[in-house]
Amino acid sequence: VLQKQYLKVETSAITQQNIKDLALHNTFTVTTGHQLNLFSGPLYFLYKIISTINLTTELKTKYPTCNFVPIYWMATEDHDFEEINYFNFKGKKFRWNKESRGPVGRLSTDGLADFLEVYKLELGSNTNAETLKKLFEDSYLAHNNLADATRFLANALFGMYGLVILDADNANLKCHFIPFVKEELLHQSSHQLVVETAEKLKEYTIQVNPREINLFYIEDNVRERIIFEDGKYKVNHTKIEFSETEILTLLENHPEKFSPNVIMRPLYQEVILPNLCYIGGGGEIAYWLELKSFFAAAKVTFPMLLLRNSVLLATEKQAKKADKLELNWGNLFSKQAHLVTTKTKELSDFPIDLADLKAQLQKQFSFLYDVSNKTDESFLGAVKAQEKKQIKGLDNLEKRLLKAQKRKLNDVLERITNLQSELFPNQSLQERQTNFSEFYLEYGKNLIPTLIKQLKPLDNQFDIIVL
Repeated sequence: VLQKQYLKVETSAITQQNIKDLALHNTFTVTTGHQLNLFSGPLYFLYKIISTINLTTELKTKYPTCNFVPIYWMATEDHDFEEINYFNFKGKKFRWNKESRGPVGRLSTDGLADFLEVYKLELGSNTNAETLKKLFEDSYLAHNNLADATRFLANALFGMYGLVILDADNANLKCHFIPFVKEELLHQSSHQLVVETAEKLKEYTIQVNPREINLFYIEDNVRERIIFEDGKYKVNHTKIEFSETEILTLLENHPEKFSPNVIMRPLYQEVILPNLCYIGGGGEIAYWLELKSFFAAAKVTFPMLLLRNSVLLATEKQAKKADKLELNWGNLFSKQAHLVTTKTKELSDFPIDLADLKAQLQKQFSFLYDVSNKTDESFLGAVKAQEKKQIKGLDNLEKRLLKAQKRKLNDVLERITNLQSELFPNQSLQERQTNFSEFYLEYGKNLIPTLIKQLKPLDNQFDIIVL
């Protein structure tokens, strides 16, 4: 299957060898999966794949008699086009406006030539800009569908490191999954098992809720849930329906018409790959954990799970700004309002926090409380009311003092918030917002080798890399 999928792709020697090695009994995979985001989407696409590549490198060093292959599982069967049809570049959202209903991997790339013309205007004309323009053209304008375009792009970025890119929307691969699809159709066993596991994890945020049948019916322009109703298997939002015999016959003859949902897809992956480890983000790892009992019942080995690298990229200029403003990286991860308040208090020539005054006031009122215990109860009420009033007065003064100092320190505070906004666009993690091209424009072909070199898949920390 992979040999066919790579027929028209210029493949590195190491990737070719990795594909051949998959036929050997001593070959294992490390896999990450990701949607077909336009031009790779946010930066963490890179970090998932780099984590996968680097882990296979470490494993090969430790276990030289085995082969380890990094796999990028393209989510070609997803149908939520609105999640993937854009990317952010220099604070602007570039969106591909197109109608799409079926699996995105089969979606035509028609219309992206006009999209590129708009994007080109923002890129400029330096050497790295020209490289990015050509990469977009070669990926999206030279290929007919989004799956082929994304394969080309990922291979162009990571092929030299041996990455193998898999499109599992394939009849030959799905033949191996037929028994599991049949079990799901006839017994809906995944539903109860995942519900029971989710109940055990109820103290955590549940990421996915299983359906009665966790499968879709799929065609070029259709990916709709299969539901069992009135003794028939029906395709949601269509008039398509099958008897039990008919749907099982369809499964045997055309397994490619059955698409696993978020519950079944991990099982499909582990059935067709000799996989040791799945690498994903926090949400992905959480929903995989809901599937453990389902895997056990299906008698499929559950992989090790690893949280991908998380990264904040900063330019040398930004790092120098942070030093000049006496900001540490921890400061910059704060909510902006909290950061402004904290820095105002730090930069102020006098203490803004009136906690000491409040403590002195409460100490003075303790004398009045002692007196109130020796006299009429009405005096106690008056003391309490007066204490509350005076503490509230100090609170208001503290707020007004803070506000006044913020105005006085406005210039430096504005520089601080501007820097934070550069590093955390839309007050969110950079890796979830910014497209790689924004950094490629500045650092070119050094960007990915730098990330490969600096990121360690097992470090379990948030990395800050000054480029």
